[in-house]
Amino acid sequence: MAPAVPIDIDHLDRRTSGRSLIMGILNVTPDSFSDGGDHAEGEAATGHAELLLAEGADIIDIGGESTRPGAAEVDAPTEAARVIPAIRAVAQRTSALISVDTYKAAVADQALAAGAHIVNDVWGLQREPEIARVAGAHGAAVVVSHWERETYSPPTILDAMKRFFDRSIGLARAANIPDHRIVLDPGIGFGKGMTENLLILDRLDEIVALGFPVLLGVSRKRFIGEITGREPKQRLAGTLATNVLAAAKGVSTFRVHDVAAHRDALAVTDAILSSRERP
Repeated sequence: MAPAVPIDIDHLDRRTSGRSLIMGILNVTPDSFSDGGDHAEGEAATGHAELLLAEGADIIDIGGESTRPGAAEVDAPTEAARVIPAIRAVAQRTSALISVDTYKAAVADQALAAGAHIVNDVWGLQREPEIARVAGAHGAAVVVSHWERETYSPPTILDAMKRFFDRSIGLARAANIPDHRIVLDPGIGFGKGMTENLLILDRLDEIVALGFPVLLGVSRKRFIGEITGREPKQRLAGTLATNVLAAAKGVSTFRVHDVAAHRDALAVTDAILSSRERP
């Protein structure tokens, strides 16, 4: 593994950053599945961002629309009204690398102008393809998640995911976003059941082998609860187990609620992985 370097949007791959990266979750929503309403207002949002950074987050991911199953969609003005003040405040009060969790081109444009550096699109640039042009115009990085309206059975899910990523990568490249700023996210839990989620997690090395940085977002998700019987805020141990195994398969960035525990767990994991490369 390469020596650790200061983290920016040109070092989002563990092969160049030298370590696992942590994306701390900041939901400024009233209805997210595990922390809805916890940090929805100005000072609460900024204070939580500062806490995440103090605990070791490399990136703060700010979202204004819940993507939990059954959540109502919100329009672009409503979403922007939630995220833009938070992004602006975090950008002014910290030197954090900021991600905006949105699939809407209009929201992404305002967020990047307000100080965000990354667009995290759960629809992989394919719900509103204009979002790729917006990201490219701002010189931003993009996280392209796999989420399709069609569902796939376990034997075909990886092939479908690779075809989906081919389309997303094409959109990003057409917008002049360089490959090292294109991050792939398998979208665990998005249109996928337990069997599909576990298959993807077991074969993450195939996604890593595509040659792009890979991000994983499993923090407190339903499949962990189904396995452990735990409620969302009691799923840290299951989340840690999943992410440590994913780091061993080459995943670069981990989107999590519980930053401090992940910083320690992934630091140990990185040290073990680095020892393999020593003579």
